[in-house]
Amino acid sequence: MHRYIGVLAALLLIGIADSAATLPKEARQSIAADDGWAALKPATRGGADAKSKHVYAVGSRQELIAALNEGVYPAPSEPSNKPKIIVVNGTIDVNVDDHHRSLSCKDYVRDGFAIEAYVAAYDPATWGRDDPSGKIEDARKASQQAQSERIRIRVGSNTTIIGANGAVIKGAALEIKNQSNVIVRNLSFVDTMDCFPQWEPRDGEGAWNSEYDFIAIRGSDHVWIDHNSFDDGVNPDDAQPHYFGKHYQVHDGAVDITEGADLVTVSWNRFLNHDKVMLIGSSDSRTADSGKLRVTLHHNLFENVGQRTPRVRYGQVHVYNNLYRAVEGRYQYSWGAGVQSQIYADSNVFESTKPLAPRTVVRLFKGEAIGAKSTLLNGSEIDIVAALGQDVRALTWVPTLHGKIDKPTDVSKIVSSRAGPMK
Repeated sequence: MHRYIGVLAALLLIGIADSAATLPKEARQSIAADDGWAALKPATRGGADAKSKHVYAVGSRQELIAALNEGVYPAPSEPSNKPKIIVVNGTIDVNVDDHHRSLSCKDYVRDGFAIEAYVAAYDPATWGRDDPSGKIEDARKASQQAQSERIRIRVGSNTTIIGANGAVIKGAALEIKNQSNVIVRNLSFVDTMDCFPQWEPRDGEGAWNSEYDFIAIRGSDHVWIDHNSFDDGVNPDDAQPHYFGKHYQVHDGAVDITEGADLVTVSWNRFLNHDKVMLIGSSDSRTADSGKLRVTLHHNLFENVGQRTPRVRYGQVHVYNNLYRAVEGRYQYSWGAGVQSQIYADSNVFESTKPLAPRTVVRLFKGEAIGAKSTLLNGSEIDIVAALGQDVRALTWVPTLHGKIDKPTDVSKIVSSRAGPMK
């Protein structure tokens, strides 16, 4: 039986008065009528229609989960779809128990799992290239599940989650799955870490793959991700050890958009110090994604990131006025053109510690068409499509649902000063 958190005097789940003194003015804001795919009618409104009793101020993991579920904690199997506005104050660390005591990776260990035993058991030199199986792999899965139950937070339809000044969500994996009409704004997301990555020997030459995204948008529509920051913080992947000659990668995506998700705008965010940023479409074989995965990315900063900004399958994706600051040693590519993808890139800017070749900016993963104009690369405007030569054909789709497109010469100043959480 579900229990309610705390008492009203503790402000654990009180509807807060809808006034300028307590509620950020942006909290009831809907997406602008021309602001990319999430503005396609009916435009994304999030919790704009929430009654005052469904406006919540939260400052802890328990409060956040309860606010998403009409005051109920632990969470039911499906989150509430009632219109709601959730204002995040301070820092919410989700790696805590129900008494707010901090949890570390060792607290999630089940069945005696130890990475040393895992590495010894599944060394490719002796195990080969089969997927790990058996008692030790089962212990890893059980440990990962224990962490998942603590950090994965389901977000329902008709929801706005917005941060007050300086609000931080640490370690959380927000999941927007099979929902509609969700807004996430003005938050700093930090270090969504998987304590128990899986060794996948048949992923290329073998790779460690982790489980969680900062925000996972799966099978949902009308989602607006705006003015946030995403950062691995003091726990970067390049500081992790190597096993089997590969980085023990503990982070997955920043904002991944998969499983037929549709009508998403990702705007004015800062993506920092992260490898795999944004996967749009998760499988070449998922042909049902055709006609979906329509996404707009604009005025985002991608700084010291590795790849997938974005990496696309099937979707029609408009990428404009983004600023890419590539750092040698981490940077791999920006636009990944996958099967039946339609990326249209307009007036984006690339700054780098070392000059970038056009074929470094774009990587083809069975992609056949791409559109791009007014790309500022190494200080000069170039035609990316022409530079790729006959490897791709020109894209016939041209986006029409978008706001003002700034001149590429203005993008660096505009995005540098305005992307990320608002004050």
